[in-house]
Amino acid sequence: MGERQSGWGGRPVFVVDGSRTPYIKARGKPGPFSASDLAVAAGQPLLARQPFAAGDFDEVILGCMMPSEDEANIARVAALRLGCGDRVPAWTVQRNCASGMQSIDSAAQNIASGRSSLVLAGGVEAMSRAPIMYNDTMVHWLAALARARTPMAKLKVLGGLRPGHFKPVIALLRGLTDPIVGLSMGQTAEILAHRFGITREMMDNFAVRSHLRLASAHENGDLDEIEVLYDTRGNIYDHDDGVRPDSSIEKLAKLRPVFDKPVGTVTAGNSAQITDGAAWLILASEESVSRHNLPVLGQLIDSQWAGLDPAQMGLGPDYAMAPIMQRHGLDTPDIDYFEINEAFAAQVLACITAWKDPEFCRNELHRDTPFTPIDEERLNVDGGAVAVGHPVGSSGARIVLHMLKLLQRKNAKRGMASICIGGGQGGAMLIERTTG
Repeated sequence: MGERQSGWGGRPVFVVDGSRTPYIKARGKPGPFSASDLAVAAGQPLLARQPFAAGDFDEVILGCMMPSEDEANIARVAALRLGCGDRVPAWTVQRNCASGMQSIDSAAQNIASGRSSLVLAGGVEAMSRAPIMYNDTMVHWLAALARARTPMAKLKVLGGLRPGHFKPVIALLRGLTDPIVGLSMGQTAEILAHRFGITREMMDNFAVRSHLRLASAHENGDLDEIEVLYDTRGNIYDHDDGVRPDSSIEKLAKLRPVFDKPVGTVTAGNSAQITDGAAWLILASEESVSRHNLPVLGQLIDSQWAGLDPAQMGLGPDYAMAPIMQRHGLDTPDIDYFEINEAFAAQVLACITAWKDPEFCRNELHRDTPFTPIDEERLNVDGGAVAVGHPVGSSGARIVLHMLKLLQRKNAKRGMASICIGGGQGGAMLIERTTG
């Protein structure tokens, strides 16, 4: 197969197949599917077309940022519902926006080391079902009520109930805010826009292009990794439903800033959507490929995780991609296609700008020369999270899967998938199409 040793050391790691759900935009109420429902819906058709049984997996790994109270180890819940059986272990990983990529990295490490040979790995998130919680004042009040033993004691506690007790804690908003620097992810995008001179017009242009590219990919049948979903009311979900084929600069220009309302430039229209979705990949060793006579989508070559200032978290892809490029002696033209997850248009544009900036590359990436600029015709060619959506636990798996499918479709050799991570991290994965 022309494989080479993995960047994890040891045996090569192959991806043989994968699938995902359509990404379903949150619309102000819980979506039609729980996170485990999504994982199962993406996994059932994937496993049904394999020549091996679901019980043949050595392990199942699933990334998820906020599983529900009924899905604490959601990987195990999904594995059992998918028919993997009692004996296949399953575990959940969490690295914020890159949880799905972390699951793939963990699987690749185990295959490269010889611990596993056949692994189901992916990511899922039902952001529309993020919990709304009691605040601490209400929790203390409820505890006091539970401790009250006599009717008079209970009446005394009841008399202390105030309107402020009912102020909810919205988990999604808290989860998308960094507690160390006290900034929401959108505010960090505003910081990058200011630092790199990214204008509102540039962001909106990028957002429109993302929607038009995704709409074109749907229309042309270029997203065959999507499996159709059906809810209990007979509704059909067969595409990423947040896409706006009629998106335009004029329409986006009417939207007001969200994160810095007086003077900001980041809007809902040039940011990733709040979305539900799941994605899976099947990873295999050369031995498992041969044993089950599996087709090969491609080989995972290397990965990298990086840390940076949480207030600049959107630059994480550059920090993660650069060491991989250095290790393999690559420059930008050596990569046929790039995927940089679109948390915000401003964030991707900042990554593109920093990648070619001599001062940034010298001071931050420790390079004597900047990288060759990224050709935007080879970046997110089928749209990104601004149009697709960004279910945080799933996106890292989606972009790796889509890169493999893209390389196959374009008959190309090498791709790089990267993602920024709330809290000040970045992740990247180098992927090659396997031939011969």
